[in-house]
Amino acid sequence: MVKKIFALVLFGGLFFISCGSGGSSKQVKIDGSSTVYPISEAVAEEFRSVEPNIRVTVGSSGSGAGFKKFCRGETDLSDASRPISPDEQELCKENGIKYKELTVALDGISIVVNRKNDWIDNITPEQLKKIWGPDSEVNKWSDLNADWPDKDIHLYGPNTAHGTYDFFTEAIMGESGASRSDYNAVSDYNVAVQGISTDQYSMGYFGLAYYEENQNKLKLLGVDSGDGPVNPSLETVKSGTYKPLSRSLYVYVAQSASKRAEVQSLIDFYLNNAGKLAKAVGYVPLPESEYEKQLSTFESFASGSEQTQ
Repeated sequence: MVKKIFALVLFGGLFFISCGSGGSSKQVKIDGSSTVYPISEAVAEEFRSVEPNIRVTVGSSGSGAGFKKFCRGETDLSDASRPISPDEQELCKENGIKYKELTVALDGISIVVNRKNDWIDNITPEQLKKIWGPDSEVNKWSDLNADWPDKDIHLYGPNTAHGTYDFFTEAIMGESGASRSDYNAVSDYNVAVQGISTDQYSMGYFGLAYYEENQNKLKLLGVDSGDGPVNPSLETVKSGTYKPLSRSLYVYVAQSASKRAEVQSLIDFYLNNAGKLAKAVGYVPLPESEYEKQLSTFESFASGSEQTQ
């Protein structure tokens, strides 16, 4: 009899737990840019301590892959390191997905080489175009400069699903997607960091935060656009002097998701903390007034008083 009572109490307790705070939890799904991922993940982590009953999942499949999911209605928010493309806009329209674009931070793309590389400290956009262009004839370092090693350049960069790939090719080649294909195309930037850090003749590019996280393993190149070499940093990205590789980072919110209280709560928390958390993970925060403006825009969007896209 005692065992039966204990079993009933245990079952009742488990039932209470499953139907209590955990069972009634709500979920917000985010996916997209691996560049924006560190900010969204930091926000989600902090948000969990404030709203433990709201489960926020954050993926990092890349801007392009993220937009495909978003425009099919599979996610609530989509991280992006570039604006949504016309084809993606059309896909969203076909599926009845209306959305709002929010800018959450600024970033600079880092050009990096191996720390043992002692022949180059700075690079120009023209040189980057020669190296990375779709018709590039640069295969060895000496193809770029006769005084440099007669060794193959081993290139690392994001695959075509990443917004960083789209932005870099647009900024350097003048056309999104215009790139040589014979390079180590990675989905995970940690793979690029590992490759470049162990190969003296390598070169690669990715977001500033990934360099700052691994700066003891890599050598950063300055970019000279005509006014002398400039390294990407919080200051140079914010001032616009690091060009042409500075950019905005975005979060897109679906209109249907914006009606839900848990999404409204998350966006409110995101925009009130994005500046602090963006800086903590190596990105450049917007002015506080800009975050306030973004929040006001979202609130109008969620309430239906603003035109949707």
